[in-house]
Amino acid sequence: MKSSRRTLLKAGLALPALTLESVVGGPAVQRNSSFDPWVEIHAAHLRHNVREIQQRIHSRPILAVIKNNGYGLGIVTAARLLEPLEGIAGFAVVKLQEAIALRDAGIRKPVLLMGPFEEKELEEVAARNIMPMVYTPMGSVLDRVSGKLRKPIPIHVCVDTGIGRVGVPYRDAPSLIRELALRRTSVRIEGVMMTFTEDPDFDLVQLDRFRSLCRQMEREGIALGKKHAASSYALFQHPEAFLDMVRPGMAIYGIYPEAEFRAMKVMELRPALSLKARVIYVKQLQKGESAGYNRVYKARENVWVATLPVGHADGLPRTVVKGAHVRIGTDLYPIVAISASHTIVEIGPEPRVKIGDVAVLFDWQEGSRPEDVAASSGSSVYDLTMHLSPLLPRRIL
Repeated sequence: MKSSRRTLLKAGLALPALTLESVVGGPAVQRNSSFDPWVEIHAAHLRHNVREIQQRIHSRPILAVIKNNGYGLGIVTAARLLEPLEGIAGFAVVKLQEAIALRDAGIRKPVLLMGPFEEKELEEVAARNIMPMVYTPMGSVLDRVSGKLRKPIPIHVCVDTGIGRVGVPYRDAPSLIRELALRRTSVRIEGVMMTFTEDPDFDLVQLDRFRSLCRQMEREGIALGKKHAASSYALFQHPEAFLDMVRPGMAIYGIYPEAEFRAMKVMELRPALSLKARVIYVKQLQKGESAGYNRVYKARENVWVATLPVGHADGLPRTVVKGAHVRIGTDLYPIVAISASHTIVEIGPEPRVKIGDVAVLFDWQEGSRPEDVAASSGSSVYDLTMHLSPLLPRRIL
């Protein structure tokens, strides 16, 4: 089974751990046991991936998507590591609290809020220099807020060219853009954007619709700012969609969105995060004994197993039990049971690991990359990273 988003839609030495405060922007004290699992972040790999993307897109600006808790890195952690890089023009998030957390953390580069907001929230959004994504007739709201703040509000207009999620339908987009650009002095259009369905044939139809719209508006003398459509997927599939700026997420973190993209060798991406834990228990099961709920694992012979203090409550998908392995030392051991807080791995006929050994659920080494773990268990590579608990400490190499 392919470990891709399309498939699912169709069917430790480190610096001190970052606290919860840097994840959600509020005061908190985080106390972690030395046996608690953790996320490890390879900052040099992030920098490498940005350079690879820049070469691919011929140095166009990158709007870094750091939604969903920074794809596992932690949203503030991701922004702080990426902001100093010259190729990063700004950041895109979906939740209002994510955008506010970035500003509270001192992030100064542009932030695009791609999610919904109410009029009472727009004032704070604009006051904090956060750009809202607009796709409904809300000129009067923008006027009122602009009047209070005594400054125009920069926006990006989202156009739905066929994904059907959010965005003004492309047929209706000209009237909305004219209304915002020509009738509202309170508004400054900084960008126009679309999202691909990732259906290779239909993507070309979408791009043609978007380009036709942009040409029509520009012929009318309307400035659209930066035009952007290319996500990580399009970096591999649609170089014609790079336009004025690209909008990748997963590729920045060193993960190929589709298995076939890795073989294309157009970019050499290095995973920038790993999930690790330490062995807390090692014991022998006698032939016929079991491990896990519902006796999911039964020993065919006398066998040693090890318990790790990490489970699906930490973001490790339950599906990893279907074929994924854990690396302890230099060897890979199969996962045989998973629960909310524990994972059990089969060691073999000899006790080859001990309490305290570091176990790698995934990292940047061949065989243990997120794509490898996802492929071996029929999981989604997105689930391995995006669902990592924000309570896990983040340690930066």
